[in-house]
Order: sequence, then C-alpha cells, then structure tokens
Amino acid sequence: MSRIAKQPISLASNIDFDVKDNVVTVKGPKGSLNMNLHESVSVEQNGSELNVSASSDDMVYMAGTMRSLINNMVDGVTNGFSKKLQLVGVGYRVALKGKDLDLNLGFSHPVVYSAREGISFEVPTQTEIVVNGVDKQQVGQVAAEIRAIRPPEPYKGKGVKYADERLYRKEAKKA
Repeated sequence: MSRIAKQPISLASNIDFDVKDNVVTVKGPKGSLNMNLHESVSVEQNGSELNVSASSDDMVYMAGTMRSLINNMVDGVTNGFSKKLQLVGVGYRVALKGKDLDLNLGFSHPVVYSAREGISFEVPTQTEIVVNGVDKQQVGQVAAEIRAIRPPEPYKGKGVKYADERLYRKEAKKA
C-alpha cells in the first residue's frame, strides 16, 4: 500500500463529506468542492476520519493521488489557499477594479485580468497581489497566468514573480 494512502484524512466537525456515484463532495465554511473519484479507488468514512484504499495492488499509486487531492479539498474548504505575487520594475503597479486586476507592466496599454469563479484578489500594496480561493489547483493556475503576462527576465529581474521565487540572474555583457 502507498505510504501516503495509508494516512487517514481527519475531518473537522464543520465539514460535510459525501461520495455518490464516484463523485466526492466536500462542503465547509469557505465553500464546496466536487471531484470525480477514480474507479479503482474507494473512500470510507470512519467517524471523523477518511480512509482511501485501492481495489487492486497495481492501482496503489492512484490511491495516494486521490488521498492527496481529497486532503487538499478538505484544507481548501476549511482554510483556503493563497499565492502571493510581486511586481518588480520601475512603473510596474497593480490596482483592484471591482473583482478585476488592472496591471501596468510596461506595455503600451494596461492589462485587465478578470477573476474566475471562486477566486478573489487582494492588493495590499501597488506591487503585491494575493490570489485567494478554495481550490488549490485553480489558485495556482490563476497565479501562473498572471505571472505569464510578464515573467521575470534574467538580467534585472523585472516582471511578475512569486513572492517566494528565487530568480537566477545572468551577468550582463562585458565590454
């Protein structure tokens, strides 16, 4: 059995968990999430714990994957997920217009990024963006799309980068 799949998932008292027709539904204070369960994996609820198991020995890896995805769903509906981005560069700034981001990133025009369903933005300063949501994959995808608008360049580091990202800088051309 997979080491990850062996670990039980603990549920808080304010979380509702349900499996019907291989669809896992998790509801909590921050929202609800749905996911299709792989047909070779089963989930049993024992009180406030969930146990994930594979139906056959050759699908053990899938049990570990499904356990991780269900655990992320439980974490998302209780605490939520966030990614922090920073804008580096002279004149690079961001403003929140309703639910959309208005990005000035050195282009001849401002770039407007619209929020998806279930995603919210915070702008603590003009050079910081915080992407919040309950779905870990969706939060990471939105953060990656914003970063892809102007990725950091290797010489001066100008662009949109993750707050914890370490950039490898190149040395400038020598005369």
